[in-house]
Amino acid sequence: MTELRCISPIDGSVYATRETVDFDAARDRIRAARKAQADWAARPLQDRIDLVLAGVAAVGALNDQIVPELAHMMGRPVRYGGEFGGFEERASKMAELAQEGLAPIEVGDDAGFRRFIRRVPHGVVFVVAPWNYPYMTAINTVAPALIAGNAVILKHATQTLLVGERMADAFLSAGLPADLFQNMFLDHDTTADLIAANSFDFVNFTGSVAGGAAMEQAAAGTFTGVGTELGGKDPGYVMEDADLNAAVATLIDGAMFNSGQCCCGIERIYVHESLFDDFLAKAIELVRGYKLGNPLDPDTTIGPMANTRFAAEVRAQIDEAVADGAVAHIPAFPEDDGAAYLTPQILTNVSHDMRVMRDESFGPVVGIMPVRDDDQAVALMNDSQFGLTVSLWTRDIDRAIALGDRLDTGTVFMNRADYLDPSLCWTGCKNTGRGGGLSLIGYHNLTRPKSYHLKKAS
Repeated sequence: MTELRCISPIDGSVYATRETVDFDAARDRIRAARKAQADWAARPLQDRIDLVLAGVAAVGALNDQIVPELAHMMGRPVRYGGEFGGFEERASKMAELAQEGLAPIEVGDDAGFRRFIRRVPHGVVFVVAPWNYPYMTAINTVAPALIAGNAVILKHATQTLLVGERMADAFLSAGLPADLFQNMFLDHDTTADLIAANSFDFVNFTGSVAGGAAMEQAAAGTFTGVGTELGGKDPGYVMEDADLNAAVATLIDGAMFNSGQCCCGIERIYVHESLFDDFLAKAIELVRGYKLGNPLDPDTTIGPMANTRFAAEVRAQIDEAVADGAVAHIPAFPEDDGAAYLTPQILTNVSHDMRVMRDESFGPVVGIMPVRDDDQAVALMNDSQFGLTVSLWTRDIDRAIALGDRLDTGTVFMNRADYLDPSLCWTGCKNTGRGGGLSLIGYHNLTRPKSYHLKKAS
């Protein structure tokens, strides 16, 4: 066993520790989950829905404790109130979609044959969740997986060490059967060994590209399905007919909220040359008004990054870009300590030769470039190894759809950004990964089709 340590970005202190589970103990717990799953899958769908929603409500009852815990673990300011709004919205929508998403597909019923396709649960679903939105990213899979009749093993990020424990305990207190939904503390090697040993029936991973590759490599030859949501470098494009004030407010918030640590955060912005100067001036004014500081202070609007090594990568990208000719528009904030507390930054005179416009930054920095027309903007937006979302700003919905059809992305936003609608499939392409969560398609990925071809007695 090894000790997992959550280091608080507030002051570098050890906030929480937990001991990992070894391979044999983990396998015993997974066997218990598999046993519980058989009985769970046999229960009426509405029973499963009701118990999952009771578990969600039990998490909500803990929100006053959870919000400062999140500030301590990953640095999000308490003024934003945690994640329960989105957590509940996503679970509730998946509960609403369950009857349709899990309904049999009726193919035919005549004098000779009845034919249909059922959606049946995989069995034990392994969810590996990230630290940046630790409750919302986990519930994306946990809620529909349980509703669909699966058991769930949750492994959460060390940076948000207490989240999985909170969730599993809350769901158990709400009446979920014992062993069905378990939080497990695992190191990387044991995780890989469990996947390679065919311990799970489906793996859902949200995290880095390297982490997703490790999951797929561990699963190779086991025929275990692996769904991934990995890196991003999401662009915004402001067209000449855009609502400029709304575009600035939304795109800059999309770039800087949560200290830029958002899967679908805006990391590069392309602005029509006729609006570029005005957009830039308004963006600079907005960011200079932020208050960087301790996330437990209700006046703080932007907290530290979750870990000093994450901040070091952002600083390196900014420094390299400036050395290559980029212009940094935000003077260092007094609270910038050269470690986790990082000045939010806007860069211009950038190009795609710079890492800050190619590599995932996952921090409070955005590069802004002028463009002459849609064709140039599309070429630049597609010039990326990632494809999660794009944010298009125009008053013309047909233009947005036509541009969206040309873009390599999982979601096309128009006049909004950095939002996950649980009625829509959350998915990506390229190095962002494959698969899809939420929506009706989320249920399809968390179940397998089973065909019935029944010949009636003659």
